[in-house]
Amino acid sequence: MKELERDLGLPSVLAISIGAMIGSGIFILPALALKIAGPAVILAYLLAGVLVVPAALSKSEMATAMPEAGGTYIYIERGMGPLLGTIAGVGTWFSLSFKGALALVGGVPYLLILFDLPLKPVALALATVLILVNVLGAKQTGRLQVGIVVVMLAALGWFAAGSAPQVQSANYANFFADGIGGLLAATGLVFVSYAGVTKVASIAEEVEDPGRNIPLGILGSLGFTTVLYVAIVAVLVGVTDPGAVAGSATPVAEAAAVTLGGAGVVAVIAAAILALVSTANAGILSSSRYPFAMSRDSLAPPSMASVSERFGTPVNSITLTGAVLLALIAFVPILDIAKLASAFQIMVFALINLAVIAFREGTTEYEPEFDSPLYPWMQVFGAVSSLALLTQMGKIALIGAGVITVGSVLWYLGYVRPRVSREGAATGAIRQQVSEDVLSEVETADATHEVLVALTKRMDQRRERALIGLAADLIRDDDGRVVVVRFEEVPDQAPLTEDATVQSTADRSFERRVERLGEELGVAVEADEIVSHDTKHAIVNFADRRGVDAIVAEHEPLRLRSRLFGDPIDWVARHAPCDVLLVDSADPERPEEIAVAAESGPFPPLAVNAAEAVADAQEGEVSLWYPAERADSLEEHRTELSGMLDVPVTAEPIRTDRRRPETDLLIRRGQDHRVRGALFDGERRFIGAAGTTVTVYPRESRRPPLSRQLLERFVV
Repeated sequence: MKELERDLGLPSVLAISIGAMIGSGIFILPALALKIAGPAVILAYLLAGVLVVPAALSKSEMATAMPEAGGTYIYIERGMGPLLGTIAGVGTWFSLSFKGALALVGGVPYLLILFDLPLKPVALALATVLILVNVLGAKQTGRLQVGIVVVMLAALGWFAAGSAPQVQSANYANFFADGIGGLLAATGLVFVSYAGVTKVASIAEEVEDPGRNIPLGILGSLGFTTVLYVAIVAVLVGVTDPGAVAGSATPVAEAAAVTLGGAGVVAVIAAAILALVSTANAGILSSSRYPFAMSRDSLAPPSMASVSERFGTPVNSITLTGAVLLALIAFVPILDIAKLASAFQIMVFALINLAVIAFREGTTEYEPEFDSPLYPWMQVFGAVSSLALLTQMGKIALIGAGVITVGSVLWYLGYVRPRVSREGAATGAIRQQVSEDVLSEVETADATHEVLVALTKRMDQRRERALIGLAADLIRDDDGRVVVVRFEEVPDQAPLTEDATVQSTADRSFERRVERLGEELGVAVEADEIVSHDTKHAIVNFADRRGVDAIVAEHEPLRLRSRLFGDPIDWVARHAPCDVLLVDSADPERPEEIAVAAESGPFPPLAVNAAEAVADAQEGEVSLWYPAERADSLEEHRTELSGMLDVPVTAEPIRTDRRRPETDLLIRRGQDHRVRGALFDGERRFIGAAGTTVTVYPRESRRPPLSRQLLERFVV
């Protein structure tokens, strides 16, 4: 595959970054922000610049570690994985396209002060010219950018210096008249003014000495532009009557007319046209590299990665970006363009800060030449402040960001996921932390001193023996006790009289049988009978009063009645004050091969502890079953878990398209809620592979929170 030539030096980097920022942010947005915050718009520009600093530092760090075309997409995809990488790539591509369209549509009104021309046709013509310039190559683009920025800054410098002596302090009265809400809303609106500060990272593959030039270019341009923005907006507010330019399409030109006369207006018009053309030019250059980079990673069609032999540029990617830019100019209102551009950029900046944390904490090799200071507080502040600012953008911006996000997810599911199997750096860090938590739970599990065997229906003695035998294995090492209780339910209309509690011959026979079984198993066993109107509540109440550590009961979840209406024992599993083990199809044979299934996430601690106890009692072995497609992600966890157990351990990858192996006893995790069960446990891929299946439900204090279940399901 062809590589992009590194021919952009520090002057071009600074010019591209400054030129990408100084455009709509100073020539269009001040008038709109004035209507929201009044004179506090000056502080809004300063605050927005400060809030960009974390993302600028984060992106500088990642750009020196990965100087590749794609910038934001590359960093988020490598750090957070292909899904968030797709969202970031598409979102940033649209954001930069929106900002380029805003620059052209907003720049033409300045031109119309001198010439009577139609707005949109002129904007479309300028866009077409810039698309062609970008097709010719990055070197030509960088040279054009340097010339534009020099002329533009000279004109803006004249405006600021020439107008400053005429500033009226009275124009700053009632500085905070619109309150904090107005200040934050204006900050959110003008945030897009600084979006260009990190654009240069998207062409990092074309920058000479990226370890030096990228941080200098990003941080230097941010500092310079923040000072320039604040100075020019302060002058603009100070030289015009309060509210005079609020909502104006050409606010800087109107301010120049007050202080510099006709010559000043012409200079400002020239600066505005150059600045906005510069912004659009940089936008096309950087945004077109997103489809290019995504294509090289199989997140976009291969045609987007082709580089022209004649021009050395990704022509298809530039053409697609240009088509989107032209459509935005032709059909989308300017205010909506501004809001959508800001919203997308704020969202992406939040992900940029999180990506740095993912790289530093993950297991992926990561060696940046520049390290962001104050890690991780700088990144946390940047992510939180970005999300807070996003709430100030209004419905249109939020809906637009939501649509792009949903569309990106659908593209990922339909196109990317079948083609891409890699994962981000964050996945490794999360997997390692979750695995450590699970292994710690296995190692620090409480001793099992007393187990309740709840018999809720009449059953033959062989099944009865199997349940008691399982309970005996659980308490054997801790010299515990098994309590076997037969629960009998009577209709609500039948009173619980003393006659109902009189032991029958069958009851006495049951108790003698249980006592003999205890002697045979070599554990302490006691028997009892309880009569109630509601068996499930009676079981939970007994377990609570007695303080048992676990409940063992028979369950048949695959029956039609259980699927439609639920089994009463399901309620016990959700409300019991202790662990619950539900046994399906109890087999009288003593198990020697015990399998633990990891259907989603790592192996469940309660299932592992139960399997080890049974295997130790029966001198058997434990087999760790897991889906074959998760072999790599579970390898380290499997190895560490095997070393922790005191019984022989084997591992068995299970393929869903092949016959599953058989085992005497399969122990798997259950779900403590029906909704969670539907979400996490719908495949039941290992059921039917064993003579006996035990589904475990940990007590509430041992149940992982929903957040960890999500991580186990989709990350680990």
